[in-house]
Amino acid sequence: MTLDLRGITTKAALHELFKIQLGFPDWYGVGWASWDAFWDCIIAIVELPEQLVLVNWEEFAQACPKDMGILRQVIQDYETERPGKRIVLV
Repeated sequence: MTLDLRGITTKAALHELFKIQLGFPDWYGVGWASWDAFWDCIIAIVELPEQLVLVNWEEFAQACPKDMGILRQVIQDYETERPGKRIVLV
């Protein structure tokens, strides 16, 4: 599965994209966006495909460098927690 992050320049927009495209529950991101909630969703609530590819992420990284750093850490932790599954930045 590939998610296109083109035009995503805020943390809220990124989490909204995740919610819609990955089938997160209705409560996800309502009025806020949390990396802890994202982690809970990808570990315990939804089953991600074996490989989730994020393309055109550079604009988000430039606009939200702190959150991009958190996303990179989540990606690393996810691969440790779910051997054989990957989230890839292309």
